[in-house]
Amino acid sequence: MAKYEEIAGDIRNGILSGKYNPNEQLPLEKEMCEHYGVSRITIKKAVDELVFQGLVIKRRGSGTFVKALDDNDVQELSLARQFEGFSETHKERKVTSEIIQFEVVHPTEEIATKLKITCDDFVYYVVRARFADDEPYVIDYTYMPIGLVPGMKKDVLLKSIYGYIENDLGFKIKSAHRLIRAILPSELEQKWLEIDSNFPILEVEQVGFLDNGQPFEYSKAHHRSDRIEFRTVSIK
Repeated sequence: MAKYEEIAGDIRNGILSGKYNPNEQLPLEKEMCEHYGVSRITIKKAVDELVFQGLVIKRRGSGTFVKALDDNDVQELSLARQFEGFSETHKERKVTSEIIQFEVVHPTEEIATKLKITCDDFVYYVVRARFADDEPYVIDYTYMPIGLVPGMKKDVLLKSIYGYIENDLGFKIKSAHRLIRAILPSELEQKWLEIDSNFPILEVEQVGFLDNGQPFEYSKAHHRSDRIEFRTVSIK
């Protein structure tokens, strides 16, 4: 982890723990340079990272201030840099999975490009239905490079793939690029999500990245629209 990320994480923890209150000014750049023993450039990158996360706002000529956030916003932002899967976000409920399809295939050119591999490489192709307290929530269509994520077996798919990647393989999942759109369900999704053909679902197309910048996952998650919501905080 880069030094500016460590500093941003430390300040972020201070904000979320209440050390820095809403609308309170953060220490000046010079003070933070002395406190952390780094250059102004490093502090500037750390503050820019906090701005990106929606935790602080810069006021020209005045300094950097903690944004006023409600409890839900704080909860959302506290998870913003932790790549969480279905199992973790529903950990208070009984989470189960049904494996609809699991095979090893060559990726299409589009998928290979997103995963930064070649069409001659092999990927896992996994289709799973996910349930919380026996209620259907989402169907995942996932591609992962075998060379990067070895040893994937059915017992992993029935639990948490992200947990396996971080806890068993020792990787650090860092970020994701997502595109969200509304679509109508396929026949397979009507069956597994227990909906009819006119029931809208939300498609979340995603490329997931490790902390070294390597993409480890390309997926499309098709959610029942009545059982999911996405919240964001926008800043100017």
